[in-house]
Order: sequence, then structure tokens, then C-alpha cells
Amino acid sequence: MELGSTVSAVRSTRVLDGDKVRPAVVVIKDGKIHEIVSSCSFSEDVACQVLDVGDSVVMPGIVDCHVHVNEPGRTSWEGFWSATRAAAAGGVTTIVDMPLNSIPPTTTLGNFHEKLRQATGKCFVDVAFWGGVVPGNQLHLRPMIQAGVAGFKCFLIHSGVDEFPHVNDSDLHTAMKQLQGTGSVLLFHAERDVWEGKGETGDPCQYSTFLRSRPDVMETEAIRVVTELCLQYRVRCHIVHLSSAKPLKLIEEARQAGAPLTVETTHHYLSLCAEDIPAGATQFKCCPPIRGSVNQEQLWSALKAGQIDMVVSDHSPCTTDLKKLDSGDFTQAWGGISSLQFGLSLFWSSASKRGFQLPDVVRLLSQKTAQLCCLDSRKGCLAPSYDADLVVWDPEREFEVRNHKQSSYPEADVFHPLLCFTDSRRKHTSQKQGKYNH
Repeated sequence: MELGSTVSAVRSTRVLDGDKVRPAVVVIKDGKIHEIVSSCSFSEDVACQVLDVGDSVVMPGIVDCHVHVNEPGRTSWEGFWSATRAAAAGGVTTIVDMPLNSIPPTTTLGNFHEKLRQATGKCFVDVAFWGGVVPGNQLHLRPMIQAGVAGFKCFLIHSGVDEFPHVNDSDLHTAMKQLQGTGSVLLFHAERDVWEGKGETGDPCQYSTFLRSRPDVMETEAIRVVTELCLQYRVRCHIVHLSSAKPLKLIEEARQAGAPLTVETTHHYLSLCAEDIPAGATQFKCCPPIRGSVNQEQLWSALKAGQIDMVVSDHSPCTTDLKKLDSGDFTQAWGGISSLQFGLSLFWSSASKRGFQLPDVVRLLSQKTAQLCCLDSRKGCLAPSYDADLVVWDPEREFEVRNHKQSSYPEADVFHPLLCFTDSRRKHTSQKQGKYNH
């Protein structure tokens, strides 16, 4: 069967049907899952194009709800063509684009429409969009909801780009009032400038210097603010890219008190450790920072216990010069890591060693992420009437991450060389062209 052919059914000895893995055939009709039947009861029609993948795993496509595409305005960093191509290469069938670092940012209805125009005809996978909350744009929030944004994101600290300013307490209360009753969700970059030792200096080429500049307390105090807002307004709130395990107690207490609060962590926080980052290796810089190995194991334990809801990429590419690889100065380098293509492989390589099973992969990388952006009636599950977004992969196969394997811009390849399990070279979505979700 040729690449790009229309597939009517996918057969495997390992289809992830709910919480069970069983031999089955996924029958596809008009871009939707029509039915899932046992292999022995499947009657193959003469005109039916059946893709038999042997014992490869068939599961719902990954929904990555934290991706920075940067088009328009910074397409040299990453555009829809390369980002969605990288997503498809890694079994990600839906991405949700962040409201920055594009120019203009997705903070008004007009800017959202411009983003849609720029993405048209360039997407290999399905795409949804987050809007942004910035000072003074509160009257744009409800029109953007009506236009189809999945929700909104704000920063409690400088975002890294001037056109997307962070919000203060007054801005937050104004935004929460606008979002009450809408069912929408507000995402928080949860760091705050509360550290008294910020003026301390050190060798800017040592990772430890950068790590000390973004201590755990910055996340803890920001999340304290988020939990209070969430309880006060009862608006859905979500903490993006949790890197520190220390605020987990705050999050759990707020949930027990009734806060509609969710939290994600990322592949790089679960795969990389501060102790292993060499001097001058600015490709490892991200905000919040990669922390130590003890903290990493605490994140894994929280993930297993259900205290962390989902795992995403926080794919945030840039051009090589912004990483300051020549000087190795962490204080001047852009903070962001590109991992969209390798998320499934990175997660399974570590999670399988810690007792996670295949249904956990679907729950953490597909179901929960689809729920966050209200796509869970269409995506994140293999069931009749759901979109036929499938990923076909081999959880026993190993490969080594190398620059030439990367479909996105490889300027900051922190995962090279790294031995990973999984080969998701074969994947299928019923659409050859990605579509917008709202």
C-alpha cells in the first residue's frame, strides 16, 4: 500500500480498545471510526483497503496541547508546515497551538483570524488554537471563544517576548470574571518573581547559575495564586509545564477543596536531569528549568498517582543564533526545547521502566489532553464516531535520536544521542490534509 492511500480498515494483533489490548480490526468510514471488530469476525470487502500492521500497536493519535508554532511573524523559528510534519512523524495527530510566539499573538479576534489564514493549506495534522490573556484584552475573550479557540493562556512572569506581556492580579480578576460561565479554561505559565536572591551572580556558562535563578519557590508562589483564583471563581484552570514537584501539595489541597484545576508536565522534565547538563550547553535551557534527578522521580511518582494529569511537549523552537551556542551563556539564550516528534518515544522509553502500561500512554498523552481542550468527544479514544486518528507503533523497537531524523528545525536537539524505544514511522489518519478543530 502506497503512502497517502485511503485506508478502509487497520488490522493488528495489538489494538488498544479501551483499557484492553486485543487482536482487532478498526474499520474506517468517512474519516471516522465506524466500528472495531475482532479479527475473526471481520468480513473483508473486495473494495476494502486493509492495512495489516501485524503486531504493531494501534492506538488513538496523540493530542499534544502545548505546541508553539510561531507563524506568522517568526516562521523562521517554526511554521505550520514543519511543525505539523514533525508531529505526524511522531504519531501526534492533533496539536494545539499556543498564542505566542507568533506576531501578532493570538490575543484578539482579528489576530486569531490571521493565524487561521496563515495555517491554511500547510498542516499535515489537525490543529486547534489557544487564545491569550494579556493586560487590557478582556473584551476580546468571549468573541474568541465564539470563534473557536480552545481556551486561553497567560503568563505570571515575563513571557520572553514583548508583544505578549504578563498579567498582574487586577488583570487576572478581570479575565476570570469574563470567563465565568463560559466553560472555557485559563492556562497559566506559573512562575512569579518572588525570589529575593535574584541579584546573585555566577558563571553564566554554568547550568547551575541559571537553575539558581529560577528556584522552585517561583513556581510554588505562582501556583498558590492560581489555586486561590480557581477556588474563588470556579473557572477551569490549568498549570502548564510543571517542573517542580514542590507545589504538588498545594495543587492537591485545592482539588480536594473543589478547585477545577489540572496540571501537565513535559517530556523534557521527565527525561533530562540538571546533573547531566554540561557547561555551555544552552540548548537545554527552558523556563521553568530542568531540575535535578530527585525532583524528576517525584514527578514520575506524581504522574503514577494521578496528581499530574497529562504529559505534553511544550515544543518551543527558535533559530540557532538565539540559543547562543557560540558563547554558551545561559542568561542570554532563548529558553525552549523542541521535542514534538519524539514525545511518544521519550515517554515510553522511561515510563515502561517504571511500570506504566499502554493504556497509561493513551490516558496521559491522548485522553486527558483532548479533555483539556474540549476535543474529547472526537479525539483521544478508539470508539465508533470518533475521528479516525490512529498511531501505529512498535513499543519494542529501539532507535537512537539523531539530528537527521528530526522533521522540525533541529537547532536545539537536546535528545541526541539518546536511545529510545518505539518506532512510529507508520501512522495513519483518515485525512491527508489536517483540519482545524473548534
